[in-house]
Amino acid sequence: MTNVQFVILLMPDLNFQVSGVEASQRGLTPLLHFKIEIVNATPTEKIQSVMLHAQIQVQSAQRAYTPNEKEKLRELFGRPEDWGQTLRNKLLAHANCIVPGFADRTEAVLVVPCTFDLNVAATKYFYALEEGEVPLLFLFSGTVFYSDPDGRLQIQQISWEKEAEWRMPVIAWREMMDHHYPNTAFMWLERDVFDRLYEFKRQQGFATWEQAMERLLAKCNGEHD
Repeated sequence: MTNVQFVILLMPDLNFQVSGVEASQRGLTPLLHFKIEIVNATPTEKIQSVMLHAQIQVQSAQRAYTPNEKEKLRELFGRPEDWGQTLRNKLLAHANCIVPGFADRTEAVLVVPCTFDLNVAATKYFYALEEGEVPLLFLFSGTVFYSDPDGRLQIQQISWEKEAEWRMPVIAWREMMDHHYPNTAFMWLERDVFDRLYEFKRQQGFATWEQAMERLLAKCNGEHD
């Protein structure tokens, strides 16, 4: 009678945890570096590399808001009394990275470009917050490359169930924007509106845009020179 041997192949089982965030000090534009700890639950399977992808969402319903924050967030979520239906997760970013080979555990960095454009929902959200933390949800996916016992390359997809929650300090975002845009904010205007504002600035002889805007605001508030 022939003996039949079965070989059970263990596939890598990766788990993810967010351990911190840092703002890039050398980037030409605002960049957040999220540190991701990766643990291989089957360390006997040598990981060759990982093409890691993460969808990062803001869990806006998972924190409290001050009255001033609620007023600023009306544009995103409507009236606070309706937030039971409107306060939903918002997409912050998609991020990718290549993770080098490892056995049991390693650390990766997800780089997330940010903008101070207040037409972007994520920027509006962060700008409205005064302090505290932002609850984030990381949804991981991607491809794992590893070797079987015979050294042959194998490929496996990361389970869609892999995710991690983490609370990011609001001050990390504020300090990053203050570093890149000290005491500055941006406002995008349609071309015809800008042309009218530029004509007003030129006719009034204002040296700066701030002077032109201050005069217009004074007129709206009924102030006089």
